[in-house]
Amino acid sequence: MQTQPSLYDLSFEQLQARIAAWAQPTFRARQIWEWLYVHLADSYDRMTNLPKPLRDRLAAEFALGRLTPQIDRLSSDGWTRKILFALPDNAYIETVLMEYDTRNTVCASTQAGCAMGCTFCATGQSGFQRNLSAGEIIEQVLFFERALRKSEGEKERRRDGETVGKPVDQLTDPRSTDHRITNVVLMGMGEPFANYNALLDALHRFSDPVGYNFGARRITISTVGLVPMIERFAQEKSQVNLAVSLHAATDDLRESMLPINKRYPLGVLIPACRTYTETTHRRISFEWALIEDVNDTPEQARLLAHLIKGMVCHVNLIPLNPTRDFSGRASTRERIVAFRAVLDNSHIPNTLRIRRGIDINAGCGQLRQSVISNL
Repeated sequence: MQTQPSLYDLSFEQLQARIAAWAQPTFRARQIWEWLYVHLADSYDRMTNLPKPLRDRLAAEFALGRLTPQIDRLSSDGWTRKILFALPDNAYIETVLMEYDTRNTVCASTQAGCAMGCTFCATGQSGFQRNLSAGEIIEQVLFFERALRKSEGEKERRRDGETVGKPVDQLTDPRSTDHRITNVVLMGMGEPFANYNALLDALHRFSDPVGYNFGARRITISTVGLVPMIERFAQEKSQVNLAVSLHAATDDLRESMLPINKRYPLGVLIPACRTYTETTHRRISFEWALIEDVNDTPEQARLLAHLIKGMVCHVNLIPLNPTRDFSGRASTRERIVAFRAVLDNSHIPNTLRIRRGIDINAGCGQLRQSVISNL
């Protein structure tokens, strides 16, 4: 496994400085940058407009990525792919690709594990290893972008009558109308705002117009509710979307599921969310994992509606993903319908997320949990 520093961890300014220190022309930095983020090169040999001595020196000093696929699973319906990546220090992270009719969404991790301890989350149940670097966050998305582009190219060659040495991956399913990543959600393992500097660096790199050039409005950050970071992020004036994991409308219930509520109770969190929407003029999303007989009651729905009334917001309802160390069950269809009816009657915008990849443990942290438990 690679032990060198990753080339993806260099900012463009750092790359320019390294190229200058090697007495190379300054334009070489731009060429390398484009190979990384525009052409998505997966080897130094592909960087054909670089002199071979420069390619050799890059290979000697920098790994072209640090993520090694350990487990790669595709759901039985072909819509969801989940990969457990191993890192050089034996940390593990998970990344998921979810395909829909008109979009392809990557759910990426920002930490190896998580220290927030949410009771129903497999990542929280397995503990925290470390923060990811900006390059490790970015590389997860580029891995799937590269896979989609490659499978599209294979499909196009088949259409042209060429022979391809291996069958087209299921990711080329014609149901997917755009073989590109269309959305990125930082909702995988870890609390993004607990790794704030690397997160911001990755966001800037995603949106670099001469690099990956990914629209900020197609990126969503999910936080468990770190109030100081929500306030700080509001001042960034970013176009990136913000989602807050709420899951309960009373402090007692929320504390029983999300320990962070003891530090930032609803009386602090909700005003911070209102301030965020007023400062940024952007809608905020609230995530709500529906757990049968726990937080899916009409009373919780009424309290939720009262809590966020008048805010520019949206509620994303998520049927619970089962995890090893949490006994709760996903809400029944009837209870979900009743819960949503309360929100609808209160004029609270809401949607129900489609459950994906249950057969491949696509829920956050489930693959990592199974690997760590067997070590």
